[in-house]
Amino acid sequence: MILSKPLTLSVLGLILGLSLFNRPSQSAANPPPLCYQFELGWGEKGSQPGQFQQPIGIAIAGNEIFISDSGNHRIQVFDHEGRFLRAFGQQGDNLGELNQPMSLGVKNQTLYVAEYVNDRVQTFSLAGDPQGSFGASGSGPGEFDAPSDVAVAADGTAYVVDFYNQRIQVFNPKGKFVQQYGTTGQAGDESGQFTYPTGIALLPSQNIVVADAYNNRVQVLDPDGRFIRSWNGSAFNIPQFFAGKFKTATAVAIDSHNNIFVADFYNHRIQRFTPQGEFTAAFGGMGSEAGQLERPTDMAIDQDGAVYVVDFGNNRIQKFLPQPTPSGPGCITAASQASNKP
Repeated sequence: MILSKPLTLSVLGLILGLSLFNRPSQSAANPPPLCYQFELGWGEKGSQPGQFQQPIGIAIAGNEIFISDSGNHRIQVFDHEGRFLRAFGQQGDNLGELNQPMSLGVKNQTLYVAEYVNDRVQTFSLAGDPQGSFGASGSGPGEFDAPSDVAVAADGTAYVVDFYNQRIQVFNPKGKFVQQYGTTGQAGDESGQFTYPTGIALLPSQNIVVADAYNNRVQVLDPDGRFIRSWNGSAFNIPQFFAGKFKTATAVAIDSHNNIFVADFYNHRIQRFTPQGEFTAAFGGMGSEAGQLERPTDMAIDQDGAVYVVDFGNNRIQKFLPQPTPSGPGCITAASQASNKP
């Protein structure tokens, strides 16, 4: 039996009704790109191959890009130029079936899919063959109430964002509950507390980066869940549009230089930060033209630094390439912000 969750004013309700070794740091000889320029886009609203109905999550594995096509209850796979390769999944709650798949994780040739309605994380081979699942509906250890994202460490440890339960849960490689961060069912804005968290990513140090959506901030925790730092939560959780601030941070992603990218949902942009939380660049802007975004929900970065953005409101994927100089009307940098100060 397929059941629908009640819609709330949470970000997911609005959407559906979201190594053990350090890499070398960037130096003056290899500075980070100042901004990103639109390269290509693909998709439109629909249910045919290459079309989307509320795309939510994205993951890259080698030469393939996996997209959770939530409203069509499937995963679609493309190459890096947006050419459709295959799709798998259909609506249901049996193994291999999906019901509103959310964000994705990939590790060791396995795709992890967080399912909003089925309250589980399902695993697939990269070819799309179902392998297993863990989780069930509820608020107890190992249970979920709308899991929204999953990040997987090199050893197979899975970190799952448990949206309505206001927590992060940790599972061993066999899918057994290990521990949680946050207090079950209790939203909060203190360090280490969450208010409808939606996204998660792992730094090479294994520190955990969380998109704490309705606190309008990013939090960084150590592997044991101890608070390290946060940034850009505002007084009284009032969302803001200034560069470096958020109006619902729905997803986080890490590039090969440990830069942290954040999907800034209601500001219709992607922002980039250093691992310490210093703003360095932003791109996007509300609209449906090339390079503009309508409520982005997720992004992934390939080894060449290209950023692939899930443009939820426009039912498409857009690819942006790094640029050594600012370009495009949606490009904002730390330097440009400094020059605009009175």
